[in-house]
Amino acid sequence: MKTLRMVCGIICCCLFMVIVFQSCAVGIGNAFEDSGEVSGSAGFFTAILMLVAGIISIAGRKSKGATITAMCFYIVAGLVASAMYGSFSDLKIYGTLNFIFAGLFLLSLFIGKKKESSKIEEDQAK
Repeated sequence: MKTLRMVCGIICCCLFMVIVFQSCAVGIGNAFEDSGEVSGSAGFFTAILMLVAGIISIAGRKSKGATITAMCFYIVAGLVASAMYGSFSDLKIYGTLNFIFAGLFLLSLFIGKKKESSKIEEDQAK
């Protein structure tokens, strides 16, 4: 599961640039229209949260605490993106992607716990 965490982190770091450029464009469009929407700012905030979660998941792929921290960042990014998408409809997709990553990290915690308990049982049997 360490590989999964690293792959998710790399994907998020790469998506950071895409989301930042899109959210800047949407923010400029919202400013010109004077619509009062905050979807551009929400996209930028989501991109920052995804970058932080990606860096944590890459750097701490062997740590349980880093996995939990990255999962929390993914959940917050998903909530921000899902709650404030407005005219930036791609933000719904990024929010869903963040929730998927958070679910994968939660799954990796349970699978890692199961592997640890089976390893302990094997050691005790010897």
